[in-house]
Amino acid sequence: PTGAVEVHVQALHVFSKATTPPFMITEKTQLDDTADQFNVDEDLRLKYRYLDLRRTSLQDNIVKRHRIITAIRQHLNEAGFIDVETPMLTKSTPEGARDYLVPSRHHANTFYALPQSPQMFKQLLMVSGLDKYYQVVKCFRDEDLRPNRQPEFTQLDLEASFIDEAYIYQLLEPLVRNAFSVAGKTLPDNFPHISYDEAMEKYGNDHPDLRFDMTMVDLTPHLNGVNFKVFQSIIDAGGSIKAINVKGKADDMSKNMLQEEFAKKIVPKLGAKGMAWMKAANGTLESNIVQFFNDDQIKAIQTAMQTEDGDVLLFIADANTALVNDVLGRLRLVVGERFGFIDKNKICPVWVTEFPMFELKDGALHAIHHPFTQPEDKFMTCNSKEEFAALKSRAYDLVINGEEVGGGSIRIHDAKVQEKVFSVLGLSDADIKHKFGFFVEALGYGTPPHGGLALGIDRLVSLILDTSSIREVIAFPKNRVAFCPLTQAPSTVDNAQLDELRIACIEEEEDGD
Repeated sequence: PTGAVEVHVQALHVFSKATTPPFMITEKTQLDDTADQFNVDEDLRLKYRYLDLRRTSLQDNIVKRHRIITAIRQHLNEAGFIDVETPMLTKSTPEGARDYLVPSRHHANTFYALPQSPQMFKQLLMVSGLDKYYQVVKCFRDEDLRPNRQPEFTQLDLEASFIDEAYIYQLLEPLVRNAFSVAGKTLPDNFPHISYDEAMEKYGNDHPDLRFDMTMVDLTPHLNGVNFKVFQSIIDAGGSIKAINVKGKADDMSKNMLQEEFAKKIVPKLGAKGMAWMKAANGTLESNIVQFFNDDQIKAIQTAMQTEDGDVLLFIADANTALVNDVLGRLRLVVGERFGFIDKNKICPVWVTEFPMFELKDGALHAIHHPFTQPEDKFMTCNSKEEFAALKSRAYDLVINGEEVGGGSIRIHDAKVQEKVFSVLGLSDADIKHKFGFFVEALGYGTPPHGGLALGIDRLVSLILDTSSIREVIAFPKNRVAFCPLTQAPSTVDNAQLDELRIACIEEEEDGD
């Protein structure tokens, strides 16, 4: 590339002949959308991944992934952690997603499962006295398809005994800073903390993007008695009225855009029935609904929203507060992206803490993180579903730029507490014994208090390297529908193999049969 070296050929030996590649191997494929001859379908790139990997940018991604993992290993090694491998063939247990099952030839009609995580094994290592464990490990989840997920993924898994949340924060923050430094990026010395409840109230989700403000504000207490019937009926029904302030964008957001695009198209797609709006101008608020608000209510809105002339207020209101939080939280991201509020050069990590232990859904309780998370101390005295749903847990997530990159908790170390958690989640004594009997028994042999965390390596590396997809930092990824164009997996197998495993395939019925 420098032109400083010339090669004077004295002899030439051809080691291997190459056929013409199915596409041009050039960075223009990615960098120049106007060059149609270089635009290559991703499935074609994945089918010939070994050719696509010749591109400098992909090679750089794979090398930097190696360096990031090396930095992580070095940090944990120096902190006294040891790398322990756990089984890939294990018992199928309910951990939140579907298992990938592996039939056993030696034990008729039985199955192993590929691990969704090494969760129980790493806790068993704490029982054994290996008090600082880590592993960079493959995990498998047969989840519904999403664009940026893989059926197999890599995570940093770690666990330690006799620790608390503060230990995890102090261990992980320099580890993550070291990982980002591989790409020459700097993170703050101390990561801020936000509770789950505050995250939901201000940002509408448990993985807030803190690269811009525009927090959600609850206006419900200020608007009781308003003449705007839609709002008052929602207040009477126990619902919420919340708003965001789009600073200084009154000229960019026309009345037609707000009513025809945002209120009638964007917001309904996000799940709400509609959206109200107001613009700040001449020291007051203007819109087609302002006449229904008295002076005190207008002033209360201005004060709560910290309005200045040129601002635009967007309101979401509904009898379902959770829906308001969700829709307005996603609308905040849409507006932030569209109008340039998100600083793409900023890196904003945050710890989200104090998660609920359970979620009450359709009359049944579900674990928010997983059933091995330590609940509040008063858990053992709770009896009703409502009491259980109100409990907090000792769980924590690491979020960077609105992406959850890791999560963990202080674990249950008492067998009786663990059994009760399983029972609250609807497992019978027989279920507990069948699915988790070995684990509950192990907790009865003097288990130390312990906790840990798992970081998604693919997602973390993608975030560090600013790639459009996690597939760009994985050597041989599956595509968006969990299929491998390179190897054509998953594929059918020979009937003899199925017979040996005592498995029969059921043919899919055609439409109309």
